[in-house]
Amino acid sequence: MLKIAWSPRYAHSLPEGHRFPMAKYDLIPEQLLYEGSISTDNLFEPKLCEEAIILQTHSLEYWEKLKYQTLSPKEIRKIGFPLSPELVQREIQIAQGAIDSALFALQYGVAMNVAGGTHHAFWDSGEGFCLLNDLAITCNYLLDKQLATRILIIDLDVHQGNGTARLFEKNPAVFTFSMHCGANYPLQKEKSDLDIELSINTPDSDYLALLYENLPLLLDKVKPDFVCYLAGVDILHTDKLGRLACTQAGCKKRDEYVLKLCKQHHLPVAIAMGGGYSVHIRDIVEAHCNTYRLAQEIWF
Repeated sequence: MLKIAWSPRYAHSLPEGHRFPMAKYDLIPEQLLYEGSISTDNLFEPKLCEEAIILQTHSLEYWEKLKYQTLSPKEIRKIGFPLSPELVQREIQIAQGAIDSALFALQYGVAMNVAGGTHHAFWDSGEGFCLLNDLAITCNYLLDKQLATRILIIDLDVHQGNGTARLFEKNPAVFTFSMHCGANYPLQKEKSDLDIELSINTPDSDYLALLYENLPLLLDKVKPDFVCYLAGVDILHTDKLGRLACTQAGCKKRDEYVLKLCKQHHLPVAIAMGGGYSVHIRDIVEAHCNTYRLAQEIWF
């Protein structure tokens, strides 16, 4: 069964001025339920991640600043959201949703988190709308519990996963792969184990050719026993922040290729939704829903 982490807190704990396009966190499950792609049995609401688990990835000083709401104005500006207890609780729940999705992926082959992909969060700071790095928290949890020994992070969000790259730069158990627009946020890139920088207005054909060329080689080289996939849909040509030129069809082919390759290699995969900032919310929701439809089709 395809298990999907979702909570009302994902959208409704965000500051008023940041609700769009974050309405997607409610609209994605609503659309999938409406069309019959999933039932309520597929959805689960994660609890809150334990402090000890968070501290496997983030510094105590930074965590306490979040916990006690003592970030400096500069640190808050870097994150981009006004700080609030509700926002921190949201991030803690998203992190647990990522962990739970990984555990369900081990059981069923694939699982998904409606939110997540907060790959700009570092050990001791947040930025780019990311407070806690759910991908890193999940990887460290799996390694600590000896549920995985070699993890591949496939980060196909349009922005480089800079926080994730830094967090695992000296950890050979986690291989970080980021394919992103080079002339885009963050201005200062970190060094992933493999970075592929794309030019502005890269179309489907070039994007997919690079993915088809590199991902099979990575699987052979890394030999992972678990995959975390960040399936950002901000690669769309309609995206306000993306700067690439991929279509809905191209984005769907990307997901289909990644998921089929994981299935063929018997690799459990936990999927985070990542970014999506198109002008029309329907474009964001449709692209994300395709990822769920494909997971359901390929595995179940």
